[in-house]
Amino acid sequence: MPRIKDRLAQGKTVRLFGVGQLFHPKLVEIIGEHGGYDGLWLDQEHSGLSLREIETAVVAARGYGLDHFVRMPATDYASIMRPLEIGAGGVMVSMVRSPEEAEQAVRWAKFWPRGERGMNGGNRDGRFGLTPLAEYVEKANAETFVGIQIETAGAIESIAEIAAVPDVDLLFVGPADISQVLGVPGQFEHPKCFETIERIADACRAAGKPWGVVPRGPEYAERMAKLGCRMFVFGFDVHALHEGIRTMKRRYEPFFQED
Repeated sequence: MPRIKDRLAQGKTVRLFGVGQLFHPKLVEIIGEHGGYDGLWLDQEHSGLSLREIETAVVAARGYGLDHFVRMPATDYASIMRPLEIGAGGVMVSMVRSPEEAEQAVRWAKFWPRGERGMNGGNRDGRFGLTPLAEYVEKANAETFVGIQIETAGAIESIAEIAAVPDVDLLFVGPADISQVLGVPGQFEHPKCFETIERIADACRAAGKPWGVVPRGPEYAERMAKLGCRMFVFGFDVHALHEGIRTMKRRYEPFFQED
C-alpha cells in the first residue's frame, strides 16, 4: 500500500478524500473503485466518528490500498493511542496552540525512544499479536503519520518552532479557522489569509517539512501548489453529495421547474 509518508518524502502530491458526516463502508469502497485517491481523511473532530466506525473504515480502505489517518483534537493520550491500535495509519491533530502541544502529540503517538505510547501489540496495528514486539515498535515508529494543524493564533505565532518539532510529518493549514483568527471569517482569499499561509509555507520550507490544505477551488489549489503545498483534500463526503444532487437537478431541470 503506497503510504502518505512515502509520497511526501518523495515530493509527490497526496490526494485525500474526507469521510465523516456520511460514513459507511460502502462509501469507502466507492471511493476506492473510482481510484485516483491516495488516502482518506477520517474526521473525528467535526463529525464524531466512533472508534468502531473508524475501525470499519480502516478495514474497507485497506482493501483498496488507501492509506488513512484520523483528524482529531488530541485532548489526552487515549485519543491518539486508540485510533492507532485499531489500525489507523496516523493522526492529524487539530487546535494545536504551541510547539509543546505538538511535541506532546508526537510522544503520545510514538514508542520509546521517541515517545511514551503504551505497548500492546495485540490489536490490528500489531497483527493481533503476530508481529514480534521489537519489530512492532520499530515499524510503528517509522510508519505512523503525525500531522499538526495550524489554525490557532498560538500556532501561527510559533509556526517556526512547531515546524521544527522532530517527527511531525506535515503541517496542515485550516483556511476557515485561520480566517476567523485573523478577523475575516469566511474570507479565505483575503490578503491577510494569503500572507499567513505564505508565512506557514516559508516556515515549512525552512524546516524541510511538507504542508497541506483544504483547497477552496481549482485556482486556489493551483496557488497553494505554487507555494509548495503537497497534500490536498479534494472533496468531502457531504460536498460530494451536494454536488451530485445539484448535477441530477440540472440533468432533469425541466421537471424541477414544474409547480
